[in-house]
Amino acid sequence: MFLRIVGECFARRPRRKILAGMVLALGMTVATATLSVSLDVGDRLEREFRRLGANLVVTPRADSLRLEIGGVDYRPANAGAFLPQTDLPKLREIFWRHNIVGFAPILEVQVTVRPSSAMAGRPTGEAVRAMLIGTWHGQEIASSDGSRFVTGIEKTNPWWRVQGRWFSGGEDECVVGERLAQRAGLREGDTVRISAETQNRVLRIKGLLTTGGAEEDSIVAPLQIAQELARKPGLYRSLYVSALTKPEDAFARRDPSTMTPQEYDRWYCTPYISSIGLQIGQALPGSDVQVIRRVAEGEGRLLSRVSVLLWLVTFAAVFAAALAVGATSAAALLERQAEIGLMKALGAGTRTVAALLAAEQLLLGLVGGAIGYAAGILAARLLGETLFGAAPEEPLLVLPLVLALAGCVTLAGSLLPLARAVRQEPAMILRGE
Repeated sequence: MFLRIVGECFARRPRRKILAGMVLALGMTVATATLSVSLDVGDRLEREFRRLGANLVVTPRADSLRLEIGGVDYRPANAGAFLPQTDLPKLREIFWRHNIVGFAPILEVQVTVRPSSAMAGRPTGEAVRAMLIGTWHGQEIASSDGSRFVTGIEKTNPWWRVQGRWFSGGEDECVVGERLAQRAGLREGDTVRISAETQNRVLRIKGLLTTGGAEEDSIVAPLQIAQELARKPGLYRSLYVSALTKPEDAFARRDPSTMTPQEYDRWYCTPYISSIGLQIGQALPGSDVQVIRRVAEGEGRLLSRVSVLLWLVTFAAVFAAALAVGATSAAALLERQAEIGLMKALGAGTRTVAALLAAEQLLLGLVGGAIGYAAGILAARLLGETLFGAAPEEPLLVLPLVLALAGCVTLAGSLLPLARAVRQEPAMILRGE
């Protein structure tokens, strides 16, 4: 029976069959390309957005009023509350731990900076007041599953550029903001004496920092050095977190306390920025987690618009393919009216004729879908490399989805012509009426 259907499908009117198959394949090519990109675009854009920096900031719940200018906290070192550094590995144990790209604790200390001695024939510069920002760079965090996780300020503030290299954790090294370096006459390789109250450290400059912000008037050093200068061992004041999230919708903006248990489970198990923030707050006792709204909302709007655009293109391609298949099927069935009348006159029932013709169309759709899938994967690679610089991954879900879509489009487009063809009386068809 299958070989008979194949023979009937391709032995008769091959030109019209080939034309219908080409039109369907073209529609499935567009659908495959846009579906592949649609399924991959969220992760791709999220990775691109993570270059914008952190989207969550964690501070002590009992902290005092913040005095922040240009993203730098200017309160005295002993003012406000602090959080323990020992709790930070818990972020690798929350439900959405794999969505956390990086995090970096921050502790700022007001210090006096002066070159330690005259260097390379240059006179010793005058002492200047500056902010020392203690943080992590290339810090390895032990995970409960034994995996290796490296994080630091380079993950949460990727726009920070260093001419030279970053400091090494545990070493007496630092990087200096470009404006501070110009003001104090400092260069890469120099040593500086850092003073805060009765604490002193001599640090070697490993690079000059460019951020486009207030950090260019600061020194960035390992967190441990800032803790020693501030006399706050094992503590930090704020934590920046960069996490992969799903764009917020109306459901995500609801108050979790008003949700039913089923709704709460759905919300908790979805990577909304609010649900990830809740889990971070639960892992870090005494903390207050705030969303950096400008970054999060910008991500959500762009992701939603790109997704809607790709789905509209997919729908348009599928709809155009259905119309084209319907037109070619109607023309083909019109030419085969005498054949259909003869089959019914010889005893074939309406259902048998309809099943035979539908099987022919379905086979044509599957062949067109397979060709369209192969061409669509190539188109998706080209589109992905053009938009994101890398080809999208090939999810196994796309192939059966495209084949099923091609079959449904073919049957939907052929439904009306098939219904009209099988309803006609054989006697009227054979008389030419």
